[in-house]
Amino acid sequence: MRLRLNNTNCKRRNVSVLCTSLFKMDVDEIVSKSCFSMLEGKVDSRILKELKVMGFEKPTRIQAEVLPPLLQGKDLIGAAKTGSGKTLAFLIPVVDNLLKLGTLGKLGTRCIILSPTRELALQTSDVLKKLLVNIHLSHCLIVGGEKRAKDILKLKKGVNIIVSTPGRLLDHLQSTENFNCNKLQCLVLDEADKLLEAGFQKHITGIIKLLPKKRQTVLFSATIDENVKNLARLAMRNDPVLVSVSDNKTSTVSGLQQGYYICPVEKRMSWLYKMLKKSKKLKVMVFFSSCRSVDFHYEFFKVHCKASILSIHGQQSQARRKEAFHSFTEAHNGVLFCTDVAARGLDIPSVDWIVQYDPPSDPKEYIHRVGRTARGLNNRGNAVILLRPEEEEFIKFLEKEKVYLDKYTFGEPPDEVQEMLEDLISNNGVMKTSARKAYLSFLRCYKTHPLKKIFNINSLDLKLAARAFGFKEQPHVDFLPKNNSAST
Repeated sequence: MRLRLNNTNCKRRNVSVLCTSLFKMDVDEIVSKSCFSMLEGKVDSRILKELKVMGFEKPTRIQAEVLPPLLQGKDLIGAAKTGSGKTLAFLIPVVDNLLKLGTLGKLGTRCIILSPTRELALQTSDVLKKLLVNIHLSHCLIVGGEKRAKDILKLKKGVNIIVSTPGRLLDHLQSTENFNCNKLQCLVLDEADKLLEAGFQKHITGIIKLLPKKRQTVLFSATIDENVKNLARLAMRNDPVLVSVSDNKTSTVSGLQQGYYICPVEKRMSWLYKMLKKSKKLKVMVFFSSCRSVDFHYEFFKVHCKASILSIHGQQSQARRKEAFHSFTEAHNGVLFCTDVAARGLDIPSVDWIVQYDPPSDPKEYIHRVGRTARGLNNRGNAVILLRPEEEEFIKFLEKEKVYLDKYTFGEPPDEVQEMLEDLISNNGVMKTSARKAYLSFLRCYKTHPLKKIFNINSLDLKLAARAFGFKEQPHVDFLPKNNSAST
């Protein structure tokens, strides 16, 4: 199967003024001159009305490029940086194409949208709900953590559009009676690279085998590697359109100001306190390497520092994750402590700062973390990653991936915060237990980091690392070799 641009082969060039323009003009010029109102008479007017209500008047580049082939029902692979507007890029044609089918209520499920995380599925569902305010298409969200009985009631009604995570959807396809997908028109695989990284290959393969072969398939991904191409070969017809709007010069968006700060491991907590204190009126996301680290830092800052903090990680209940996500999305300022469960695809408005307190597993994850800010047209944001002096080589590694960081200076963090933390751990048994779990999980993540030449456990002073969790004396570590230089 050839993966190539196929725009010049479109037969129905009269889909819209926007579609016609794509064959005659430079893409950048098209985007600058395009607006959704150009689709009047070609796309259902109710969709255009809701786009205006939602504040969208001009398409982003990925939207301008993929709307014409998707409105024609073509299979498509879309590659674009995070924050580029991919959700509306597939929702607009999905809704418009289904409206053209007529009486949908009696015909069962016509579109399935797969997302790698519950949060991204929830976000997609929320955008879809806004788009369908005055449109009589049924839709539902099917994700893990919710009661299956509620799912079954929705599915038996024959909802037109399902937004789901792969595991829960496959479960229903295999076991739920009267779940009718025989007339499915469209399958959307959102964040396909993350779907594969999260281990959903078998689930997606199982889903595809149970769906009708005659359908439109749409695949969006931040990166197109060999694994994504293999998934495309499995899911798609022979000649999909490939649209890539990646910038060859940088891997992150132009409105992002990003840098790194060299901080000794024992001063990390004090630095974070200072950073958050300076950002009280801003919206900040802080990424940690483990769920236990999120819990420990959340408890310290929320309860003992009286800071406005929310948290999200994969071991929380679905209800708590949903509440935290909505609260942070709607907030004008505040802080979200999270793991990489919040790194992919989430469109949270007006995030001012991305703080990578713990290092990402690879450059892709770095890019997705910082992609939570500077999203959409002409938006700006800031990002900083905290590194030990021994880890500065990571900056050169990122440059090979077309990610360029400045070196930041923040000034010395306050010593009194460290003293407060150490007193708390010495006198509070609950917090001491939480701190120990967080410390050990931090070491486990560090020990198994893929970039071992840069993030080398043997160069990490365990006693100093323990101080960042409030310990005056290093807790016992039983999963490192006794001759490990870091433990001496």
